[in-house]
Parts: sequence; structure tokens; C-alpha cells
Amino acid sequence: MGLDAGGRQGATPAGFTRRALLGTAGAGLLVGAGAGVAGAVAYGRPGTDAHPTGGALGAGRVPFRGEHQAGILEPQQARVQLAAFDLVDGAGRDGLRALLQRWTKAVDRLTAGEPAEEFDNQVALDAGPCSLTLTLGLGAALFDKAGLADRRPAALEPLPAFPGEALDPARGEGDLFVQLGADDALVTVHALRTLQKLAAGTATLRWQSAGFARTPGATARPMTGRNLMGQIDGTNNPKPGEDGFAAKVFCTAGGDQPAWLAGGSYLVFRRIRMLLDHWEELPVERQERVIGRRKADGSPLNAPAGSGEGTPVDLAAQGPDGGLAIPSDAHVRVAAPAGNGGAAMLRRGFSYHDGALPDGSPDAGLLFLAFQADPRRGFTPVQRKLSRGDGLSRFLRHEASGLYAVPPGVPAGEYLGQQLLEG
Repeated sequence: MGLDAGGRQGATPAGFTRRALLGTAGAGLLVGAGAGVAGAVAYGRPGTDAHPTGGALGAGRVPFRGEHQAGILEPQQARVQLAAFDLVDGAGRDGLRALLQRWTKAVDRLTAGEPAEEFDNQVALDAGPCSLTLTLGLGAALFDKAGLADRRPAALEPLPAFPGEALDPARGEGDLFVQLGADDALVTVHALRTLQKLAAGTATLRWQSAGFARTPGATARPMTGRNLMGQIDGTNNPKPGEDGFAAKVFCTAGGDQPAWLAGGSYLVFRRIRMLLDHWEELPVERQERVIGRRKADGSPLNAPAGSGEGTPVDLAAQGPDGGLAIPSDAHVRVAAPAGNGGAAMLRRGFSYHDGALPDGSPDAGLLFLAFQADPRRGFTPVQRKLSRGDGLSRFLRHEASGLYAVPPGVPAGEYLGQQLLEG
């Protein structure tokens, strides 16, 4: 799942805005769902008010409009609501268009800290925008229902079945996926309720999941976050400043990629339950060998303790006994892009904890989210390898899944998905 993706926690170093730090806890496939190791990075969309006067989280604002949808390049907020909707029978292309126009109008206001005109339950009345973002994804079935089958991307094919997964279709897939992130839980809940009310008669809620990450300012300095296994998660996420970053994350027209998706992306969602009771029975030293990194500071096992998570991983390094310093089935080894044909994704996951299962074990884990230019060359080959050779996989259960085409950003005067519907 990828224990490595950048973080934006705590105070901001000189020269960086709070919203210019990429990544946070669980920004990976989690420790084992299929992505490589990754690192913290400085980035922010133009116009982002990343560090409001006085440092008030409520005043943080992320522009709704831009080249790419918000909620991809920005670091994770403290809270997220994920949900999927299904079009009702007969809604068709016109119904979809009208719904996306209503959602666009409402989200344009909500992300600016203004009440939605058509529906406002006042739940978030006292809060500012709190860095609210909406990210929209389109499921494969939507294209048939809306009479757009000829515009469905070839890469939006069903993900293959992977060994050991037990997927519940009622908690995955869906025609319209939304990711609503903010630094306040009430803001995300209010935004989702607004979208749900505006969808009445056109689309019904299929599933919903709430997640969380570390709240900005919770640590004394910016740090890569930890997941519910206690591991630093997100050290090697692809960085926007790196050569080839955009080609890994965003689509370009050409080949079998449609023109309407240029500047967009593909999103893989996985609900990954962690078998925390079993994991916590392992001594720390054994946990570290499963991951390939030290739990305290994220340093790779090929380097001295305390060297830090930024120390390069050397997969050929040997330990004192002459064996591999990083075990052959360690997560960082199996997930490394170098061993997966360079496959990489921009991971942006959140933790979840939904109480206890009937046997008393925690219903907790990672809401894995990964953006990529083509899942056939990103998530699928990496997850196939992880599911067969990753030592971490025996402590994880993939319970829900979804693949969505993420339209490009929304220019001034346009609405979400307009390139698809009117291009």
C-alpha cells in the first residue's frame, strides 16, 4: 500500500506556506496496498491562501477553479468525507449536466466560506472555508447511463481481482465519486449533505466513508504523518518538482486517452482494513522488518538508526549476518518503483476507525486514494506484485474498491465535467 508519502503537519518552515506541503499520514497505499515509497514536498496551487493571517485554520482557502481539480496536489486536510452516488434511472445526460451545474455553483460558494444558496443546514455556519476542497470522479457505469459510452476512457476498465481481497460492492464503485476534504469535520459533513440534497431526484447516495489525518499544528515541526499501525507513512510520494511528475499523475490527450480528460487523472480508491490486533502482537523489531524501515524515525534498515526517513533505500545492502538488510518481502522492497517498471502514483490516503467488528477487533485502517495518469501502468501492476510478495499483506484486508476518471479543473464560467458533456 505504500507507507511513504509526504506530510504537512505542524509549524511551517521558513519559505513554505502551510498549504504548500504535500502529503500527510496515510498518504500511501498504506503499508501494503500498492504504491511505492514517497517523500514530503513543497507545492501549492496558484492562489491558495495557505497560511491565513493569525494562523487560523478556518480562514484557509483553496481555490475551487484551476487547471486541475482541487484535492489532488494540495496536502491532506485533517478530515475527509468520501462518497459515491448512482444516477437514478432515466436521469440521462441532461440530468447529469444539471446536477453537475448545481454542484459547481454550490461548491464554488462553499470553498469560499459562503453558504450554499439552494441548501444550507447551518451546521458549518460559524466556520470559515477551512481549506475545503471537492474532487469529483466518474465511474465506468456512468458513461452508459448518461449516453456517453463512446467517451468512456479505455483505461477505465475494471480493476482485476487480486489475491486475498474480499470486496464489498456496496461500499465501493459508484457513478459519481466525491472527495471532500477540510480541516474541520463539520465543514466536510455540511458539504456532503449539501451535495446530497442537491442530487435529490437525480442521484442517490451509494456509500460514504469518513477519514482523518493529523491536524495541522499538532506537531512542533512539519513531519510526515503516521498511520494506525504507528508507521511513518508517505516518505517517497512523487514530488511535483521532479522530472516526469505530471506525466505520472495527469492525463494528456493522445493514444487511447480522450481529449476531454487532458489535465485530469484517474483515482483508485481502496478501503483497506488493518489487522491491528495481529500487528500489535509483533515486537517492534519484527514490524520494522515487515516494512523495511525503523518505526521511530522512518530510516531504512540499510542505514544507521537515527539517519532519518530521507536516507536513500539501498535494496542491495547487507546486514551484519551477510543477509539482506531489507528483507526480501519487506514492503519498501516489493513496492519500490525500481522493481515495478517505474510505476508510481500520487497517494493521498486517510485513516479511518469505525468501531469494532462482531469479534471485537478494530474496524480500522486506511482509505487509500491514489491519483495517476493510467491505472494500467500504475496501481494495477504494483498491487498485483504486492498482493503476491509483500510481507505486509497478511496484516491487511482490501474490503472495498473503486476506479474513477477525474476530469480536469474547472475554468471560470464553466462547470464540473463540462469538457466531457459538451466537448
